[in-house]
Amino acid sequence: MDYKAFIEEQIASLRETVKDGLAINALSGGVDSSVVTVLGHRSLGKRLKTVFIDNALMRKGEPERVVKIFAKMKIPVELVDAKADFLGALKGLTDPEEKRNAVTNTFYAKVFGRLVRETGARFLLHGTILTDIEETVAGIKRQHNILAQLGIDPEKEYGYKVLEPLQALRKDGVRKVAKILGLSPELAKRIPFPGPALATRIVGEVTEERLEVVREATDIVEKELGKSRAFQYLAVLLNDKATGIREHRREFGQIIVVRCLNSVDARTATVTKIPWDKLNRISKRITSIKGVNRCLYDLTPKPPATIEYI
Repeated sequence: MDYKAFIEEQIASLRETVKDGLAINALSGGVDSSVVTVLGHRSLGKRLKTVFIDNALMRKGEPERVVKIFAKMKIPVELVDAKADFLGALKGLTDPEEKRNAVTNTFYAKVFGRLVRETGARFLLHGTILTDIEETVAGIKRQHNILAQLGIDPEKEYGYKVLEPLQALRKDGVRKVAKILGLSPELAKRIPFPGPALATRIVGEVTEERLEVVREATDIVEKELGKSRAFQYLAVLLNDKATGIREHRREFGQIIVVRCLNSVDARTATVTKIPWDKLNRISKRITSIKGVNRCLYDLTPKPPATIEYI
């Protein structure tokens, strides 16, 4: 593929579609949404409003960090506090698809519906890529950003059209576009992070307390494996508990699973061989988190597993 030509085509297409209207997009800080944000601003300028939705499900310090990065690029990003909306929608849910649907519905109908009414935007730019579409259509798991491919008309349901300039690309292609657009390696080479965020890394109910545990574990894993060159690495909080010992007393504690994988486009993935000393250090750090007394390393490739747990 000629990626320079692809960029010019998408910039022209967005301009042609939106015309004199107003578009809006949600930036998460991942490479997909970052590329869409830069493409959109190059095409539409001030006719694109970019927001970062704080859904309570993000990495430690993520909202403020992403806003600062894009401010340096002269792209304004509004931080929208929607934590109560998402936590309320997820309360009591344990089924993976129900959790994904709750995030999807809250994002598109409630939060974005509100933003559309407030701004008058008629178009939503989204970072959907080909792998998202394939996994959803195949019934493997529903990605939160898939709508039209499932027969959902966003204009009828939510009041705006969804534009997906990256839907013909896989992750490796998006990274090539990011490099041509001049995005920093911090963004262009960032590991994938799911749209429903840490909700996909909690097996069982998502609560503020459980989010704090997996958020801390995620921070440890990403710092420890940041130089591994792996495609993706993550921490998962299981619903089960295990007996352990803390300060010479019995503890019925939580279990964190660490996952580290090599892949090109997320369709298949193999497990990274991490040195024992590194695994041991990760385990010690994770089991120092209050209430966590087990740390496991997942050796399962994709397939038969998916990369994420939920």
